[in-house]
Amino acid sequence: MSEERACLECGERLVGRIDKKFCNDGCRNTYNNRVNKDTRNLVRNINNRLRKNYRILEELNPGEKTKVSRSKMMARGFDFNYFTSIYTTKAGTIYYFVYDQGYLPLENEYYALVKRR
Repeated sequence: MSEERACLECGERLVGRIDKKFCNDGCRNTYNNRVNKDTRNLVRNINNRLRKNYRILEELNPGEKTKVSRSKMMARGFDFNYFTSIYTTKAGTIYYFVYDQGYLPLENEYYALVKRR
């Protein structure tokens, strides 16, 4: 005797595979979008911030190394709170990276911009 199964989104009776959870792709998408809504917004906002920081670093550092002022970075909308990794050299120098674009705080509110090879 089989157990009655219902779509997790609309409650319609399920026919077919024993592990089926939704009656169609529309219900599956609607359910997953609803369940992941808050998390998706957070992730989307952080990814947008990282993408913007990356574009700014790429624009300010078309070569592989340059020096730029903090105010120039800030004027373009750079947010120093968002980066993907930190690299510490053996000498203790700390570089902040947004993917392969990095920056190193220098004196007098300047930054060395670098690109990781």
